[in-house]
Amino acid sequence: MKKQLIFTLLCSLSFVFGNAQTPITATIGYQGYDETQAYFGEAEYQIFMDNTTNVLDKPIILIDGFDPGDTRDINGMYALLDYNGNNIADELRDEGFDFVLLNFPIYTRASDNVEVDGGSDYIQRNAMILAELISQINAQKTGNEELVVIGPSMGGLISRYALKYMEDNSLAHQTRLFISWDSPHKGANLPISIQYLMNYLAEANGGNADLQASVEATLNNPASKEMLIDHYLGHLQNGSAYEQDASSLLPEGAPNFRDAFQTELDALGFPQQTRNIAVANGSGIGAMTGSPGMVVLDNVFNIPNSGGSTVDIELHFAPVAGQTIEVEKTTIDIPIFADIVYSYNATSFGYTDGVDSAPGGKYNMQSFLGGTSGNQLLTDLINALQQSEFCFIPTISAMAIANENDWYQSLDIGNTHTSPFVAYHIPDVNEDHVTPTQANVDFILLEIRNTPASIADEILANKYLLRTNPVTDTVNIVSQNTGSSTNATISIFSLAGQRLLQKPMDTNSSLVSIPIQLNNGIYFLEIVDDETTYVKKFIVSK
Repeated sequence: MKKQLIFTLLCSLSFVFGNAQTPITATIGYQGYDETQAYFGEAEYQIFMDNTTNVLDKPIILIDGFDPGDTRDINGMYALLDYNGNNIADELRDEGFDFVLLNFPIYTRASDNVEVDGGSDYIQRNAMILAELISQINAQKTGNEELVVIGPSMGGLISRYALKYMEDNSLAHQTRLFISWDSPHKGANLPISIQYLMNYLAEANGGNADLQASVEATLNNPASKEMLIDHYLGHLQNGSAYEQDASSLLPEGAPNFRDAFQTELDALGFPQQTRNIAVANGSGIGAMTGSPGMVVLDNVFNIPNSGGSTVDIELHFAPVAGQTIEVEKTTIDIPIFADIVYSYNATSFGYTDGVDSAPGGKYNMQSFLGGTSGNQLLTDLINALQQSEFCFIPTISAMAIANENDWYQSLDIGNTHTSPFVAYHIPDVNEDHVTPTQANVDFILLEIRNTPASIADEILANKYLLRTNPVTDTVNIVSQNTGSSTNATISIFSLAGQRLLQKPMDTNSSLVSIPIQLNNGIYFLEIVDDETTYVKKFIVSK
């Protein structure tokens, strides 16, 4: 009886906390840009069953993002879905959905006994792991429900790559919805001044082994070199570990990595058998994160155990368009001896201000530099920062805008700007990277709960598109109609079917804006013309 009670208790706990973590190895290898052969990636996943049937029949896969050192385990991934006292996964599990979390830990590769940091390994290799997981989950699940794949941050690139690779190689992914969440489809950003400083302190004056290890782990891993728009390795003199090449001041990615990866990703495109939607955490109306060229740090620090030596560090964001400034300057004052001065310059392209202060999902330097804890100088530096937030994922990158090279442009998707996503949520203000808010969670939940139309029906429906969803005080409709149909009528209904608004629609306009005064909630938009009836759920969230 006691054994049976223990067994029952353990089963009950598994329903709440999920099954045990399961290792997984890709069946498709990947050879990186600096590798001589292909290797099979390894990872771990955990299934959190729904709270209704405890049957794996409505799977949602969540993929971890950039995480060198595996500081965010599966439980940490689950916690990232917390918002306003709720949790996205908890809510959906109560509705019968199952959550599968894929994490990329540190592991030792059996073929050559090399330690691999999965959270910062090649994006393509991790994508092959996801492809294997998708195949396994589809084989395990009950019924014919198609998958939902959520890719936060770098996880969105892994997801995009895996799904499109499977389509191109006749591997059925059985996925209906791909959610890209503040993912760097056009690159990510870390201020070049911070990169210069970190590398200088690690390499100059005899070097510092701890800081060298930190630079290798955070900046010189495959994923960072694939994603970062500007990387310090693109600016060093030949043969020098830290001296700048004065002829290379414009933004430049890591040699042999960044351009190769972006070219490959652009050529690959997006999956075609899924509904592709996006959440951005950066502003869509051009709100900035600081200002170009601004002072990030200007302070004198005591060097511990150095007999009174000090170091004066000055950091700036990248400058305004076409301008060259000194973004990093380090002056070491050693009593009796002459000062040691080292500085780095940066130039912005003529068509855009530097990306550090652009609209985008924000990150803070304390979190980045915190990985070097234990170094007193860096601890003091963190405390002295005058500007801690920077643009990490530009909004244009999160929305994969291909026809814009000015990071600061307000987005006008469907008119001036073209995005591959059929629906999206973009806030007006810059939010912390991959932060759930009530508005973007409402958008995500609405998409997951809705069974989409077929791809053919969706193409037809794209004659009319909601420019943003959720909305606040105005419903903005992008029209591909422009005069091909006449006698169009717009209506708004409550969930109960009550018509709240009806008015004629200008069929000659590509953007129709309708002021509304509605309480927070879910409503239906209906557009009827002489060719089409378009119905779309939308959320009012103020």
